[in-house]
Amino acid sequence: MPTSPEYARSVAEALKTLGLTKYEALVYVALLQVTKATATEIHELSGVPRASVYPVLDRLLQKNMVTVSHTTPKRFSATPPDNAINTLLREIEEKATYAKDVLGELWKDRTCIEGGDQELIWNILGDANITSRLRDLIYQAGNEIRIMGNWALLKDLREALEERAGEIRIDVIAEHWEGAVPEGVTVTTTVPPVWHEKGKMGERAGMLFVDGTKVMVAMGSHGEAPTALFSEAEGFVRFFSRYWDLIHGFGEKK
Repeated sequence: MPTSPEYARSVAEALKTLGLTKYEALVYVALLQVTKATATEIHELSGVPRASVYPVLDRLLQKNMVTVSHTTPKRFSATPPDNAINTLLREIEEKATYAKDVLGELWKDRTCIEGGDQELIWNILGDANITSRLRDLIYQAGNEIRIMGNWALLKDLREALEERAGEIRIDVIAEHWEGAVPEGVTVTTTVPPVWHEKGKMGERAGMLFVDGTKVMVAMGSHGEAPTALFSEAEGFVRFFSRYWDLIHGFGEKK
């Protein structure tokens, strides 16, 4: 029994998510309701403009979703839904695989673009984004982590640091440390000059070095949204590494 126009349109919307155009979906749904139909009959069944029916049928033929007779006038039939949907899914999978391969190559080659004279520095906004990114960097570290921060920041990263302790080298500079120091973590306590002056960098300030090649610096004055800078640029890492060395020399190990 033919479906209502509203039902046909809802099914057509679902087919559009599989890569069909609106007209392609409406024509295919219309053909499913009859054994075969001419272009004129398809126009009447589907509501697709008469001038658009033949171009739509040509595309559906290419997708193996309809078949055509060699009679005059030509009559068209829908292929079984299982076959048609499987064809669409294969096409989506092929396109997704292609996109994944191409995008993977772009991602892999990004260092070539970032090389040379341009040194990219990324800006990260918001406390939640900053903390999440710092945790990700801790888990991604392959050899060592050096982290400097006040306790408000360090306590949120303590669990991640404890999980990596013993796997990689972890050095911490803190204004103070509450509780026992996790085994495998070296903590040096000191008050960095830039935090000593109240309000300079806010309550959750710090910097994280990963494998000596990446650095993230978090800051934010009181009353302002926290922000952070991240970079793998050699000059950026070298600049903050010198600050680390300066503060580390005045600290006291726990």
